[in-house]
Order: sequence, then C-alpha cells, then structure tokens
Amino acid sequence: MNGTTDPRFEGIRTAFAENFTARGERGAAVVVYENGHRVVDLWAGSRDVDGRGPRWEPGTAQILRSATKGVAAAALLLLHQRGELDLDAPVGTYWPEFKAHGKEDARVRDVLAHRAGVPALDRPLTPAEALDPERAAAAVAAQAPSWAPGTDHGYHAQTYGWLTAELVRRVTGRDIGSFVADEIAGPAGADLWIGLPDARADRAGRVGPVEAPVTAGGLRARPSRRIAEAYGNPDSLTCRAFGSVDPAPDENDPAYRAGQLAGSNGIGTADGLARFYAALIGEVDGGRRLFTEETVRLARTEASSGPDRVLVAPSRFGLGYMLHGVASPLLSPRSFGHPGRGGALGLADPESGIALGYVTNGMRTGVTADPRAQALVKAVRETLDRHSGA
Repeated sequence: MNGTTDPRFEGIRTAFAENFTARGERGAAVVVYENGHRVVDLWAGSRDVDGRGPRWEPGTAQILRSATKGVAAAALLLLHQRGELDLDAPVGTYWPEFKAHGKEDARVRDVLAHRAGVPALDRPLTPAEALDPERAAAAVAAQAPSWAPGTDHGYHAQTYGWLTAELVRRVTGRDIGSFVADEIAGPAGADLWIGLPDARADRAGRVGPVEAPVTAGGLRARPSRRIAEAYGNPDSLTCRAFGSVDPAPDENDPAYRAGQLAGSNGIGTADGLARFYAALIGEVDGGRRLFTEETVRLARTEASSGPDRVLVAPSRFGLGYMLHGVASPLLSPRSFGHPGRGGALGLADPESGIALGYVTNGMRTGVTADPRAQALVKAVRETLDRHSGA
C-alpha cells in the first residue's frame, strides 16, 4: 500500500487494506478531503485488473461509470446558478424535439431527479450510435415515456447522459466534455474527463469484472429474488434501462473512452473525484469553489424518493445526486454524491466538510452500494464520530 493519511484517519488505511485481503480488490485508490485539505491519499494494487500491467500510481485514472452522473449534474446546476438554465422550465423550451409523445411537461428538474420518464429506449443503440451525440439525443427525444414525466421516478441509467449532454449543448452550444474541462475540472484542479483526451490516455487503467466476496457463511452475497428477477428478465424496465446500449461496449476501447457519455464513461482519479466534490461545497487547495450554498441545497434536497421503477428498491435523489438511504448509504443523512455501477463512489458532506473519491479497476454487478466503497465510508464515519465524541 502507498500514500499518506492524517493520523486521525488511520482507520481508513485499515479498511482500504481489508478491501484487498478480504473483499477481492485488485487495484484501487481512495482520497478524502476535509474542509478543502487532503487528509487521505491511498493507492495499491495493479493499474490493470488482470495484474499484468504496471503498479497503480498516484495519477492512475479509471472509468467511473455512473459516478460520472454527479459531474454531469454539476454542469446543469452551474448553468442554473449562472441564470442560463431554468430548472422549472420544460425541457422542450431548450430542446423542442423532446416534446414528442407527451413529454412536453417534462421539466429540467425532472431530468436531474430521474423523473423524466425515459429511462429506456424501445430500440437500444449500438455502441457506435451511443457515441454519436446527435443520433443518441434524437433517439431519446423520439422515445415515448414509460410514465407521465414528473409523476414518478426511475433510474435513467444510460439515458441520463444523453439528456444532460444535450441540454448543455442546447444552452451553451458546447459539448459536455469541453464544458466539464473548462468550467468544472479546470477550476477545481481535478483530473476528471468526459471524453478522455489522447494526451491522457496512458494514465487510464484497464477495468474488468471481479467476483463478489465470500460471506462469513461461505456464500457469495446475492441480490434479493425480486431484484434478481428484474435484472434477469430482458423485457423488464430494469433490463431495458441498463441495456439501452447493446451490445455492451468495451470499456477498455480507446474509442469508447474518448467518447462522451455523460452518464457512464467519465474517467478520473480518486483525487480528481474527491477534489470535485470538495469544490462543490467549499474552497479547495489549488482550486476554487463551484457551488453556492443555494446550489448545494438544490443538490441535496430530496426531489425523488420511494420505490424506484428501475432499481426495484427504494431510492432517494436530490437534483442530480443520490442521497443517503437504504439503496445508497452515504456518510450521513446530509450527504450527497453518486456511485458508479461496479465500485466507484464520490460524495460530499457539507456539515463535516468531508469529500471522498474512490475508484477501482475491479467491477462488480452491484449498482449502488459496493461493499468496498461502503467499508471506506464506514471508516470515515467512525473517525468523525470518534473525534466528535459521539
């Protein structure tokens, strides 16, 4: 293991080590900021999941999957913060084609809260089509909703990226990758990309599937029967939402990584993800604050809650961010953030001033509460409780 920790946060080092010895980790990093200052910076293992490449280094980046959604959400919230995007306006105000098939009442805030009603496509896109922003946006605009927009919520696993990217393009005339580079990652000093530049391609490790850890009883953790049935039924809304790109893309393909899928193919370092969240809630060493207090309030005020039509479990969302709950436990009820299917996690907790970024090359099947990420969050929580006298 490599890196440093503030003495108060040594419990995170222990939890991180146990991820390798007990939870099947291959290569990973975790970074924690407290009030804008880095207090944990740890990395270990191999850069590539198969262990054949070089060792993990401080600047190693990995695909973030849905942890990218928190970055895409920041783009829309920043535009709102600047007065360029009205969250209560219909999406069709900016994107007239989206009004088709009864979606004229879908608001921008519905997109951020997974209430837009279009979590799946009747015809999945090929990987090449998915990477074509105009074609993908046209497919979402032409899609009939699965429910009346604004009346219910369900995780927009793939379509969220096309929705947010097209709104950024319609408002600014810029693609979301350049907007993130210039308006978010640059000011925050964060190594985060939607659309990995060729000049940074050598920093990204190769990802791949890893098995779930064996429990104390000798069995592997498994989802509930209801959730397993939803993911196993190709006609379910769950399967269709996660299968909106078919066949599944090769996440190690340079062409895929260079594309801009704002809900699923962002790439970043653990420090980049942690710095991003630190910059949302305050000043950060070497960077500047991104969100005002009012925008932080929008991010973490509940906009959707209850049974999720896609995740088939209770979920909670603010505007663009998952909130603390059964499906996605975060640091505290006041936290907001976003996991990535298979492992990655970024979060911020405004009251404690904590921001955390965790990235891995070992992808698991879970969507919202990977045990490796949860072990790290628990260690941070225990540290804060211990030093607050709780």
